[in-house]
Amino acid sequence: MKKLLLAMTAVAAFSGSAFAADLPARTYTKAPPPVVATSWTGFYIFGGAGGGIWASDQHAQLTGVGTPLGIDTRQGGSGWFGTVGAGYDWQVNTSWVVGILADGQFGSLRGNINDNFAGLTGFEKLQDQWAAGVRVGYLVAPNVLSYVNGGYAGAHFSGTELFSIASGVAAGAHTNSFNQNGWFVGGGVENNLNIFGITAPGWFMKTEYRSAFYDQKTASELVDGTNLPVGRDIKLNNWNQTVSTSLVYRFNWTGPVVAKY
Repeated sequence: MKKLLLAMTAVAAFSGSAFAADLPARTYTKAPPPVVATSWTGFYIFGGAGGGIWASDQHAQLTGVGTPLGIDTRQGGSGWFGTVGAGYDWQVNTSWVVGILADGQFGSLRGNINDNFAGLTGFEKLQDQWAAGVRVGYLVAPNVLSYVNGGYAGAHFSGTELFSIASGVAAGAHTNSFNQNGWFVGGGVENNLNIFGITAPGWFMKTEYRSAFYDQKTASELVDGTNLPVGRDIKLNNWNQTVSTSLVYRFNWTGPVVAKY
């Protein structure tokens, strides 16, 4: 019996060795490459320039009464501006980014303010705009963000000297500067500048359209050299549209983030 068991064990060992010899040699391969993803979460600052237009529905009215002296007429202006701002973004998943922002625009969008009842006009400038709000973006590529934004907006308009529309002669009256408050909506595209073989970690460019709507405002006509009322006001609202391109720097952007695989 012992001899039979020994014989069977020897046959099994020989068969296993022969089968292993027939197998191809094991090949070793590298681990699969890690999944590479960029992160948009972090703080950023930006600065740039752009152009814009504004439109305003205006009419003259009696001071202290508010009775319109004629129908609304639409005036407008245009010009250039510089912009600076800052914000913070959170990338909530592989496709979506949400954030907060604040910025200012400084320049001169020059237009008209009119008292058509008395035949007076003046040159008025939209000098400053500021905004604070939120934005929501979708990553059309890991380094390219398409977004919409919206929130609170404010603007500062200069005062103006009033002149006769017919003769161009100074009318001896003016309006003071004033502020308006409202809201804005907009959208744009932001992309990393690591393109065309350029290495620029942290640097981005964004181009944005924005539309701001401001509440009605009453600009009093005053006697030159005093704050005495002439007896008429100009009531107006404003709708401003701007397009800007800015250079953005992201403090958190140190290159791709290597994820687990």
